[in-house]
Amino acid sequence: MDYARLADGSSIAHERVGDATGEPVIVLPGGPCREPEYLGDLAGLGGIRPLIIVHFRGTAATTDASPGWWLESDAVVAILDDLGLDRADILAHSAGTRVALATMTRHPGRIRRAALVTPAAAWLTGTEHDIAEIAARRADPIIDHALTAPADLPDTEAEFQQAWQQEAPLGYAHWTDLEQQHARVGTTTRAATLGWFSAIPDDAPAQILAADLPPLLVVAAAEDMLSGVRPTLAYAEALGAQQVWIADCGHYPWIEQPAEFRTILAGWMTQS
Repeated sequence: MDYARLADGSSIAHERVGDATGEPVIVLPGGPCREPEYLGDLAGLGGIRPLIIVHFRGTAATTDASPGWWLESDAVVAILDDLGLDRADILAHSAGTRVALATMTRHPGRIRRAALVTPAAAWLTGTEHDIAEIAARRADPIIDHALTAPADLPDTEAEFQQAWQQEAPLGYAHWTDLEQQHARVGTTTRAATLGWFSAIPDDAPAQILAADLPPLLVVAAAEDMLSGVRPTLAYAEALGAQQVWIADCGHYPWIEQPAEFRTILAGWMTQS
């Protein structure tokens, strides 16, 4: 584990994954503030280019409280400086895609391109979520139960963890042993989640949509009840991003469709 120092004196942890050589790809986990172990080796992408996995503030390796995803972009730049990189490619998942967009908006020129995997989407355009339509295709009592999890942040840590476990099936196209085992990997906390959504400018979406963004790839999943299909389509179109959709897949494509995920991202990582 390495640490980059920020101007305010705090630090941000990051670790290298994979045995490839060449310029690394910066990886921003979701969660929010979820322990990055849930990413695994991202279907072996570290064998194509080195991966630098960021441990956001609010995780065990970076104990400072999260300053909010908008300001967490400063930590990304601190890592680039620590690695001696003027610019870098970013691969971000879910809530981490917010930080990717904030970094490109607040620190223009530091990100060469970004792959946004199953991004948190509805907040950017205000598009109505279609989770009920996706869930209806499943006709599964487990999904019906997951949909009753509290929509608002619970009042206690115990209630937060209970809700986290209850809604876990919504992240997958199936709920076999494979998905259940993955759902138990990587945790987050109520306090970290609360910090993640603090200090966000009201006009953050407008700033992002007005920014001169680098090339973007959105990797979306057709059965992703967390991001939704309709919100993700609107998100990608608003950002002018290239879209690639993976069928029979939920929020974690490297788990449910690893071969297709690797092929898509390998092409992105090796393009000139």
